[in-house]
Amino acid sequence: MMRPLRRNRCRGEVPRGNVFRLIGSKRQKEGAKMPVTEIIYQQIVEKSHDAILFSNLDGMIDLWNSGAEEIFGYKKEEAVGKSLDLIIPEKLRQRHWDGYHKVMETGESRYGKELLKVPAIRKDGTGISVEFTIMLVRNHRNEIIGTAAIIRDVTERWKQEKELKQKIRLLENKSASESPS
Repeated sequence: MMRPLRRNRCRGEVPRGNVFRLIGSKRQKEGAKMPVTEIIYQQIVEKSHDAILFSNLDGMIDLWNSGAEEIFGYKKEEAVGKSLDLIIPEKLRQRHWDGYHKVMETGESRYGKELLKVPAIRKDGTGISVEFTIMLVRNHRNEIIGTAAIIRDVTERWKQEKELKQKIRLLENKSASESPS
């Protein structure tokens, strides 16, 4: 079973970098092998084609997997330690932060069960459509230390749905104009 994340004693935050370095780090220093379940968890997170990220209470990115690199175009080294603003379009940032801070204060979010569909931005400035869920991450004292998100790029599906809706609208308009009144 994964151990809870430890807070940095100096700043009260989860240390920046790969969260899995925290798991079993003492055993690794002592030369012990990582338990199989931890290896499984690490591979699921690191090799997922969906973006999996963790951001701390302040919205700073502490975990950025290879799926996030593929979707958003930032390497782990470029994203870790940066604000979530990295992937949030400018016009949506205030709304995002209002919601983020509310979730951090209340410990409640409907997006643990419901998919949130929003625009996002890639490193090259390209707009994309994403769907995601979040989960609150808590320490061993049940205090919220941040959020984890699983994010999927649905840009192609969104484009196809938009085209299909346009075709349906055209057919409806054509049908309405051809039908006798």
